[in-house]
Amino acid sequence: MRIGLLVVAVLALIGFLVVAVVLPQMQGAELKEAAEALVAGAEPAKQQVAAAAEKSGGLAGAGNGVKIAPKSDPKQGQMKWIVGADGAIRGWNEKNALEVALTPSLQGGKVSWSCKGYPVNAMPQSCSGR
Repeated sequence: MRIGLLVVAVLALIGFLVVAVVLPQMQGAELKEAAEALVAGAEPAKQQVAAAAEKSGGLAGAGNGVKIAPKSDPKQGQMKWIVGADGAIRGWNEKNALEVALTPSLQGGKVSWSCKGYPVNAMPQSCSGR
């Protein structure tokens, strides 16, 4: 009888550890993967905005006509982006509640980008993540 109770207690402890430790880590990895895909999906638009801004010497209108088609992934859900006239790019993924904002700045004729995203712990280091 005692051995049976001990086995049940050990199995319950293992189940608790899986639920408390392993599953959240797996979910965190999936969030990071989706955030990386969201940031990477904006790369073609970043290149277009940078080329337009560097050619014109300013950011005003650098995002005009720049579009990013939504992408759908069975694992990560749908990802969408909007490019503002000033070249700022906003992306989001509803399934994972992710949002990124990529903001261009022009200095010395070259465009550089700042990236902020939410939740911060899911963002890649290139986007102010941990």
